[in-house]
Amino acid sequence: MANKTQFIEETKHSCDDSCSESGAVLTKPETIPSCSCCSPEGSPTDADMNHEGHIDEEAAAVEDHCDCAHTAAPAIAQSDSIVNSFTIAGLDCGDCAIKLEKGLGKQKGIIDVKVNFATAKMKVTYNHTMIQTAEIAKAVSSFGYKASLINDINKQSQFHKSVFTVSGLDCGDCANKLEKHLSTLSGVHTANVNFAAAKLTVEHTTTDSAIMQAVAQVGYKAEINTQSIQHTKIQAEWWTNPKTQSTIFSGIILAVSMILDWLGIGDTIIVPLYVLAAIVGGYNTAKSGFYSLRSLTFDMNFLMTVAVIGAFAIGEWGEGATVAFLFSFGNTLQTYTMDKTRQSIRALMELAPAEALVLRNGLEQKLPVEEIVIGDIIIVKPGERIAMDGIVKNGASAVNQATITGESLPVEKTIGDGVYAGTVNEHGALEIEVTKIAADSTLAKIMHLVEEAQSQKAPSQQFVDQFAKYYTPAVLVIAAGIMVVPWLLFSQPFAPWFYKGLVLLVISCPCALVISTPVSIVSAIGNSSRNGVLIKGGAYLEQMGSIQAIAFDKTGTLTHGHPRVTDIIAVNSNEQDVLTTAASIEKWSEHPLATAIVEKSSGLALKPIINFKALVGRGAQADIDNQTVFIGNPRLFEELGLNLSQYEEQITDLQQQGKTLMLVGTQNTLYGMIAVADTLRENSKDALMKLREAGIKHIAMLTGDNRQVAGSIAKELNIDTLYSELLPQDKVATINELLNKYNNVAMVGDGVNDAPAMAASTIGVAMGVAGSDTALETADIALMSDDLGKLAYVIKLSNKTLSIIKQNISFSIIIKIIFVILTFTGMANLWLAVFADTGSSILVTLNGMRLMRKIN
Repeated sequence: MANKTQFIEETKHSCDDSCSESGAVLTKPETIPSCSCCSPEGSPTDADMNHEGHIDEEAAAVEDHCDCAHTAAPAIAQSDSIVNSFTIAGLDCGDCAIKLEKGLGKQKGIIDVKVNFATAKMKVTYNHTMIQTAEIAKAVSSFGYKASLINDINKQSQFHKSVFTVSGLDCGDCANKLEKHLSTLSGVHTANVNFAAAKLTVEHTTTDSAIMQAVAQVGYKAEINTQSIQHTKIQAEWWTNPKTQSTIFSGIILAVSMILDWLGIGDTIIVPLYVLAAIVGGYNTAKSGFYSLRSLTFDMNFLMTVAVIGAFAIGEWGEGATVAFLFSFGNTLQTYTMDKTRQSIRALMELAPAEALVLRNGLEQKLPVEEIVIGDIIIVKPGERIAMDGIVKNGASAVNQATITGESLPVEKTIGDGVYAGTVNEHGALEIEVTKIAADSTLAKIMHLVEEAQSQKAPSQQFVDQFAKYYTPAVLVIAAGIMVVPWLLFSQPFAPWFYKGLVLLVISCPCALVISTPVSIVSAIGNSSRNGVLIKGGAYLEQMGSIQAIAFDKTGTLTHGHPRVTDIIAVNSNEQDVLTTAASIEKWSEHPLATAIVEKSSGLALKPIINFKALVGRGAQADIDNQTVFIGNPRLFEELGLNLSQYEEQITDLQQQGKTLMLVGTQNTLYGMIAVADTLRENSKDALMKLREAGIKHIAMLTGDNRQVAGSIAKELNIDTLYSELLPQDKVATINELLNKYNNVAMVGDGVNDAPAMAASTIGVAMGVAGSDTALETADIALMSDDLGKLAYVIKLSNKTLSIIKQNISFSIIIKIIFVILTFTGMANLWLAVFADTGSSILVTLNGMRLMRKIN
């Protein structure tokens, strides 16, 4: 709620610690205002700075004209002092912020540190000759957080941004470890690993090959991810993966060793074979464990490496080799299953063709999509996928838009209609004028939003991550105590208790627990994206299941958003003649009601007219067949002297239904009546019924329309509460009232005009936003088509996701407890512990993958 309230406040006036003098070298011992609101970027304006990025001495004497409640930065006289701002990731408590502030302040070269817990930002004043920004970021990482410099325009140009696809990344802990390792490298400014998408983004001044080599050192493989590679379907066979091969060879050697051991072959042959099996199967694990030790992040690879070495130390050669093999085998299966959950993103990447047939200078030529520019004409033949967003300039066809909007039926497209990259042309050739380059297409935006959403941690995942952070070191201490305390203090034999400690180390690995939530979130968000629903993050997915009330905007959400003809009543004519006469006149008018009548008459032969005249506020008139025909409201015909008393009951009834009534006739004769209204979407009533079935307790409608019009819609939909004649600020106040009563409220609107109310709600849902950049950015959840029925689907998906997450967490913890008990009773051994640990990891992954299937 806090961040949504902040969104509303920001529309009045916003500035925070990020708009400090980022990167500015202070050249005079004065207090500089900590906020530069007059600068669009929140940093000193160009006029205040010389070409080297230093604040000019005269410009530095700035009057404190800002209303923002920030304290001024302390006066600093040193010419080598720099003030920089950083964003801090992982800052989850106020006490942590204080500790970081104090700890960082002790670093050599740092003069002052201010950490803003609310905004997760840090402002540091330091001597740049003694400490660099990379060293500050490294120091922050030693406290368990990640610092990213808030760059000004000049600094951004210093760094090159590269995106890599990383293979072999099978756990969130591994992703964190890779991030930390890369962040310490010389020349690397920032490193961000998206575990869900297996994507690495690095800002750096070094070479791409150096980064790929650094990734390889940690045990993974990085490939540069360019636009062309995204369109290249690279599907290596599973047996060509080096980790898979090492697992297979390790298993073969282990099997041979066990057979020879069973046959009674001596240790001189058996022991080297067991050691070889452990080395082949455990090499990647040991390498990752070494980097884990070096960065003081004791992950499962480190624990397994200790277990294998410990088993060998007490002569358990077979068990040590078995542990190495089983863990390698488990990692291989886990990598495979995680790759399966990432297919939703990869499938999106492969939807848009890599090239298109372009018509340039009268010639047709195949070009890569990266070379196609706005204004080009592309030709799409029947059965082909459309490569670029654009507008149909020639041709007609039906286009399957399921990949973008989730619509089950193809949509007819004619000249002037918009089309999206990645959709399928069913029949008929189309010539399409490109309106967006490939990188800015609707499909590209969806891919980006899905990847961002899958990388965001849900509340349950944050809890698990925090638990694992303290759990693993605690297990190490307990296991070490079990290994040595009975031997030192109670004269117990060393080997049995050392062995029990090793078993406890293995079974206590939190890998199943850590992966239990992200794999479920990734699968669920992938499922929703395929169904035309974009969920911006795991937090919103979880919150949707707790929604108690939903507020709907009326116009454009529950209704179509534009008037349609609902009734045609013939009096002294027939319905078709009434409609034809009305449309013949209204064809010359630009009024929305006129447009509705003309649309209704599509396919009818209109009558020729002369002397058209608009009657402002009343209607219009024209001469048809040598007589003047009028169309307008009842007031117009009363002014003409026509007696309407016999039609008063019909007129009143239609108006009470919230419909706008237009009469058609001459000065002496009424031909008929046409009623126009903003009609309900075809599935609105069914969608609201499904929402009630899904557990929604209260449904409200918020509209700026008058009470009478809104009331008829509310009555037809069986709305619980109607709020009419609302301004945007009134909608926000109404949402706050609902929040006080129901705690968790969703606001469903058509994007931009409902943004304040959507921001004030627990969850903001924008609908019908395919191609709308603003609506995509505003909402927490976006319905790509005009299908309100997707709301009940999202609630069901949320509830099922939460259910599976709880199952996974419970299962992971129960398995741990059972095997801890078995360890102390002497009924568990090393290989069985590994089997249980890797088995539980695979089971929770497979259970999470169930969310990729259709939700009923």
